[in-house]
Amino acid sequence: MSVSLEVKERAVRPRSLRNQLRHTGQVPAVVYGFEMESTPVSVDEKELTKVLRDNGVNAVITMNVGGKKINTLMYKAQLDTFTSKIKHVEFLAVNMKEATEVEAEIVLVGESEGVKVGGELTQNLYNVLVSATPDKLPERVEVDITKLAIGDAITVADLPKNKDYDIITDGEEQIVAVTEAKSATEESTEEATEPTVIGEKPE
Repeated sequence: MSVSLEVKERAVRPRSLRNQLRHTGQVPAVVYGFEMESTPVSVDEKELTKVLRDNGVNAVITMNVGGKKINTLMYKAQLDTFTSKIKHVEFLAVNMKEATEVEAEIVLVGESEGVKVGGELTQNLYNVLVSATPDKLPERVEVDITKLAIGDAITVADLPKNKDYDIITDGEEQIVAVTEAKSATEESTEEATEPTVIGEKPE
């Protein structure tokens, strides 16, 4: 998937220029990577947010820098602690013919057989590292949990092969498991046997 994004080259001095850009709805950014020297740019915040919302963070973003068409991936984004607005972005220029590695979100699909009969579902892994050419990078990896019974688990190695990408994450990593639900008696017993911490005042 590829989407266009308009960027403008910008000055880096003085540093106060970054804040000036943000006040006008622009996000300071930098582009570097394949056949590309590090180039400071700016991008419209609303347009960038829409591109990411509609296409995902692993989409190929095509931009024109210095009269040259560049294919990029969003490599890093710095968010404001209080507003969660994007403060700065690093775009990585990529070779569309070479594989690159990114993280993809794990999405559980279906309802587990074990959960239907009272089991507890626990997800232990939320992202996997994948490798593919930029145009084949997935935004998410779906994991079918329909047949997961009590006592069963799914690891990375259990995921079906995909012709578009390879999963790099260690195959022994456990993604999700279904266990027997703890009874109220078991939970109260565990609470009663919790060790006392020296120096901690009892409630």
